[in-house]
Amino acid sequence: MNHKNDLRVLFEQKKEIMDRYLSDTLAKRDIPERLAQCIAYSLLNGGKRVRPALCMILSERLGIMQDKVMPLAAAFEMAHTASLIHDDLPCMDNDDYRRGKLTNHKVYGEAMAVLAGDALLVFAFEHALQELPKQGFDKTNILNALGIFANALGPAGICGGQTLDMMQDAVKDEENYVWDMCERKTATLLRATLTAPAALAGADEKIMSHLYNYGTHLGISFQIVDDILDVTGSVQELGKTPGKDVKSGKLTFVTVYGLQRAKKLAEEETSKAIEAIVPLGENFKIFVEIAEHFAGRSK
Repeated sequence: MNHKNDLRVLFEQKKEIMDRYLSDTLAKRDIPERLAQCIAYSLLNGGKRVRPALCMILSERLGIMQDKVMPLAAAFEMAHTASLIHDDLPCMDNDDYRRGKLTNHKVYGEAMAVLAGDALLVFAFEHALQELPKQGFDKTNILNALGIFANALGPAGICGGQTLDMMQDAVKDEENYVWDMCERKTATLLRATLTAPAALAGADEKIMSHLYNYGTHLGISFQIVDDILDVTGSVQELGKTPGKDVKSGKLTFVTVYGLQRAKKLAEEETSKAIEAIVPLGENFKIFVEIAEHFAGRSK
């Protein structure tokens, strides 16, 4: 059995399911045409759907039917896409390409890009709040799950991480800085794709704790590999401009630690993720393979 190929097939299947769900969900809403086009440009065209896939796979391991968790899984992709639209703006990271094509503001202008990102963030919560109760989940569990989701997006999570990303000129401790920024900007949301559906399922403290630790180390490893790929990858592989971080002097794991040390750190974080998930037993073994699969992206 080739576990790597099996995982690729699994993630591709989840991507196709999520692509259809997002398309159908967006089509059902009464949205001004220009805004709908702007949202669809970023939400429906491209993206690996890693975050909703993790949410879906974890939910299945906890006995939740895939159809029931789709509103939460879709919310993660909406919010993630919103963060990318905003990150790419000239006032932020000023990127020209995302997911293999021109960034949203390059096509629709900065004002529409801001509105599309804002709309997607609100849409994520609105859709989850409207649809999850229809699936029979406990109301307290829904609130707990969406609280985790909100925390990952807010000032302690992605917004805080992006703030740090924009304050690099004032950094004194570069090593501490890249870890803190990575934890907030990447790891919090990736971790929430596991802990939020677990909260939705009413998982016990043991499961929540192991998933929290696993998701944290998985998210950090994921970002370190992204930093490595920024140096070693091509625009075709990445879907965005490669080498931009190094050229601009941006602080990343590669620019702070060097390429070889960054690779070692990615391996260490992957090992820590695996150590965190193994105690949950055979039912969660696929997450060992997922951690190894994500780490292998740079090889």
